[in-house]
Amino acid sequence: MKFIVTGGAGFIGSHIVDMLIARGDEVHVIDNFLTGKRERLNPKAILHEMDIRDFDKLAPVFKGAAGIFHTAAQPRMQYSLKEPRLTNDINITGTLNVLLAARDAGVKRVVYSASSSAYGRKDVMPLTEDMRPEPIIPYAIQKRVGEQYCEMAARFYGLETVSLRYFNVYGPRQTTASDGPYATVIGIFLEQRANSTPMSVVPDGTQRRDFTHVTDVARANLLAMKSGQVGKGEIVNIGTATNYSVLEIAEMIGGPWKFIESRQGEVLETLADIKKAKELLGWEPKISFVDGINELKTLLHIF
Repeated sequence: MKFIVTGGAGFIGSHIVDMLIARGDEVHVIDNFLTGKRERLNPKAILHEMDIRDFDKLAPVFKGAAGIFHTAAQPRMQYSLKEPRLTNDINITGTLNVLLAARDAGVKRVVYSASSSAYGRKDVMPLTEDMRPEPIIPYAIQKRVGEQYCEMAARFYGLETVSLRYFNVYGPRQTTASDGPYATVIGIFLEQRANSTPMSVVPDGTQRRDFTHVTDVARANLLAMKSGQVGKGEIVNIGTATNYSVLEIAEMIGGPWKFIESRQGEVLETLADIKKAKELLGWEPKISFVDGINELKTLLHIF
């Protein structure tokens, strides 16, 4: 079957592409390489180098597609504070373009990469999908609007949609400090450790996050595309139902660390309730955080 992965040269998108190709699907990648990398691109994928903000170029590619995995976005919370207009244009207008192009092409389903940042600051854990969204950072607001557009498309346009709310995703091909100042904490720590420099811990290191391996996230996408239990704009947490502090991560990786300046808009804790993912998708994580970290350390020859 023909599937389209927007952002298919990105961190999560490239893993989805690999899984689809491994099972024999025809995979089309849409990417403008603003954050995607050519070296992540599966050579068996069909590349359409274009921007999701350009509807006229986007629409013809969607013809004949069975489904769309919409992972393309301008990510990172802190970057969206610095560039709210750019991130809004990509994350909101781009998402609406994808949904309308899918509708016009008669695509059956769109699986949307949403974000747990839509929850905002919560005092009660774990986070459940029926909690009121309270996004506080532009990126979080934009991803929440994307969920609402998916709900709208299912209700009024007959386009099946489901939004997967990712918690902190890590694994091979993740961003590092070399990709700029807005990389993910595990990528930064591993690169610093590989370069024998102290790991940069944002005070006071007690922030706790639910970290999900990218392979598990990609598998959740494929299950969401075929599940008969979703399609009406449902929102589903994709996490592990466990969390770790930043200092615990530094200790797992090993080596010296130092405190750096705090960042705006950070929440103290995230922890996913994944009952809905189990019930609606038949999904639960398979890779433990300890195993995932050890895998990455081995890849980088950190012992």
